[in-house]
Parts: sequence; C-alpha cells; structure tokens
Amino acid sequence: MKILALIILLIFAPIAFCSELPDLGDVSQESLSPLQERQIGQQSLMQIKASKQYYDDPEVNDYLNEIGDKLVQYSNEPSLNFEFFAVNDNSVNAFAMPGGFIGVNTGLLLITENESELASVLGHEISHVTQHHMARMVSATKGDTMASMAAIALAILAARSNPDVAQAAVAGTGAHLMQKQLNFTREHEQEADRLGLDLMEKAGFDPHAMPEFLELLQKSTRLIDGNAPNYMRTHPITSDRIADIENRVSKLPYHLLPDSLDFDFVRTKLIGLQKTPKNAIRYFNDALTVHKFGNQLAQRYGLVSSLLRDNQIDRAKSELAILLKEAKGAAKDNAMLTTLQARVKRAAKDPDTLAFYRTAVQNFPQSRALVYEYTDLLINSNQADAAVKLLTDQVTLHPMDTTLYDLEARAYHQLHNSLEQHRAQAYSMAWQGNLPDAIMQLEIAKREGGSFYQLSIIESDLRELREMQSEQEDGKKKKKKK
Repeated sequence: MKILALIILLIFAPIAFCSELPDLGDVSQESLSPLQERQIGQQSLMQIKASKQYYDDPEVNDYLNEIGDKLVQYSNEPSLNFEFFAVNDNSVNAFAMPGGFIGVNTGLLLITENESELASVLGHEISHVTQHHMARMVSATKGDTMASMAAIALAILAARSNPDVAQAAVAGTGAHLMQKQLNFTREHEQEADRLGLDLMEKAGFDPHAMPEFLELLQKSTRLIDGNAPNYMRTHPITSDRIADIENRVSKLPYHLLPDSLDFDFVRTKLIGLQKTPKNAIRYFNDALTVHKFGNQLAQRYGLVSSLLRDNQIDRAKSELAILLKEAKGAAKDNAMLTTLQARVKRAAKDPDTLAFYRTAVQNFPQSRALVYEYTDLLINSNQADAAVKLLTDQVTLHPMDTTLYDLEARAYHQLHNSLEQHRAQAYSMAWQGNLPDAIMQLEIAKREGGSFYQLSIIESDLRELREMQSEQEDGKKKKKKK
C-alpha cells in the first residue's frame, strides 16, 4: 500500500530517514541538511510542472537519466537520487536545483553536436549539485519555509537566465539576496568544470568536448552579450575559464566515442515534433533522398514517426521495414526502435500488438514509454488487474511520475475501486503542483470508506498536503505585504 512519503518522496519524510543519508560535511550543511535540499528541489520541480514547462516525454527524459546516471556513479555522491528532466524551451540552457534535480532545455539538446558535449553539460551540472553551490545560495534565507526556499531557488534560476528581471524575481520571493548571489562565482564554475571533466573521463566520454562546446556557443553568438545563450549567462564564460579547461584537457587522451542511437533518435524526435506532421515528412524525406544529411537511421526513424502522426499507416509500415533492415542487430537492443515498432503495430491494429508490448516491456522494463502504452492497452482490453500490478512496481521506481498515477486511476476505475482511484488522482495532482484539487480528491477517497489502515494513510496524506498548502499561502501573503 502506498503512502505519501513514498509518493512525494522525502518531502515530509520522518526524521529517521536522515540517518540513511550521507554525512556530507561541507559548509553548506550548517544551514541545509541533505533532506532539506531534497525537499527544496522536489518542491521546485512541482512548481516547474505546474507552470507547464516540464517536457513530459518519457523517451527524452529516460535518455537524459541514462546519460546522467553514467556520470553520477563516478561522483562523490553516487547514492544521491538524481532526477534529470527536459524543459520545453528552445533557448540553450541547463540548470541544477538542490537535491539532485537537473533540467535540460530542449534547445540545448538540439545544439549539441555529439553525446560527449551533452555529457559535458550534465557533468558540470551534477558537480554544482554535489558541491552544493545552489544550496549555499538558498541557505542565505535560513528560517524560511521549504515552500519559500523552493520558490527562491526558482527565482535565482530565472534571474540568472535573464539578468534584466533579477531584482524583480528576488523581490517577488521576499528574499533579501545580493546581486552577487544570483550568479555562480568563478570558483564555483571552475570547480564544476574540474569535477565535470573528471566525471566525463571516468564514464568514458571525451572530455575534450567540454571546451569545444563552450567555444561553439561563443562562435555562434560572436560574443555579443545581448544574443548570448542562456547557458552563457547562467554559467559565465570567460577567456580564463576556457583557457583553464583547455589546459586541463590537453593532458587527457581523446576518447573516440560513437554517439548512441538514442542520442540521434532523441534529437531527431525533437526536430520532428517542432514541425507539423506534413512538414516533418518533407524534412525527413529530403534528409534521406535529396541532400542525405545526418544519421540516416535517425532520419528514417523521424520519417516513420512523422508518418504515424499523419496517419499514413501503410507507408509507415514499409519505411519501418527498411529501418529495421538497415539497423540490423541494433533493432533488438534499442528500446526506442522497439517502441516505434510497437506503435506501428498498434496503429495498424495488428492482432499480436498486445503480445508484442508484453515481450517488449519484459525486455526493456526501464522504458516508461513502453510501460505507459502497454498498461493503456491492458486497460483498454479490460485487464486492469495486470495493469495495476505493473503500475505499482513502476510507481516504486518513479514516485514523481504523474502519468503512472493517471493510468492507475483509470485501472482502479475499471476495477470499481473508488478509494484507490481518487488516491491516485490526488498523487498526480499533487506532483503537478495542484494542491487544492489533490486535497479534494483525498477527501472524496476518505468518503468512500475503507480499512482503518487505508483511512489512516489518507488522513496523514491530507494533513501533509494541507501543511504544504498553508506554507504556500503564507508565502503569498508575505509577498503582498512587501
């Protein structure tokens, strides 16, 4: 049975959990404990989801977590539960929040030329987290509520992205921060560069990609501040900094690392989704025939995906056959290719679609795209019991995933289990930052009745959500008084 401490992981966890967290022992801990950092990051993520900036694509986010996890395991906090996610923004930026939450703009994903460049950004952001740079900024507001500090963390990120609104953002949170606190210091940047390079090398990426990526940003903007990408504003790039990075990597060997299929597939997917289906089809046709640019497997992947969006099922099937033949053995080892196969089967109403998804989920249990689509099919096929079993396991792995809760609510509705249906809806709404509706759903669940144990959990969940809502309302009142 789930409880909110599992769903909203560690936000209101008992103090006993603190003993299981590492004793970091740096100066930032004088103000914020690891648990507090996690709480701030989680509540900041809730606010990002509430603003609709969160790019809710399981394949993109699973890929970011795959690359991020390769780097994290070599950090000084490998047990920290990092969460990497995409932000629906075409500007070039990435950011780290306390507690291990790292956002990457879709614009940055598109501008990177290879996987090592992306790894250089993630390694840098991971190091900001493990060195508690953002936490030190936020800790200047010691004494504020978790909700207030989460809002302050987001205000700092917004202000660093757009210096023109820096003072307004800070004033809006009621935080008395000096302008210098809105930017990482030179020491912060050099420390993140140094540690990020170390992570890249140990994880097998090419560390030379870090200075190459920064130089790419500089050349693309000709160093005109007004046109500088947000990443250059939030992580100030100086000639000294680039020289320091180049000096460090000059002593390191090159790693000739081919890009993974997922790197090319994710970028191709983002390109296609920025266009209408028909324009995307024309774009990928051109890439495959007239000019033949880019990774041809990825371009055909984009073409098949676009044909599905345009409901050209027969042609999607024929192009998929070509793609699978060209991919050869890679087709069996790649979750995104397998998911595309499953989607074509489903669109074509292939009779073995459900069986194909079942096998695919067994082969790629980490793929949330396959889990989403398979459980949707199970529910549509009146197999809600099987769907609930799979979703329960997935929620344990991804306790902040609102789509999983939405699917759970549908499955429980089919099983006529109103209490669990409304609880699942409450968790989904809570993680989207919609606390009033989450509380309302729990109230409905309570009225449905249940065991003493179930009702006790609901009462506990209600108390915790109301406390969080009260904190947010107090913060709004303080803002109005200023």
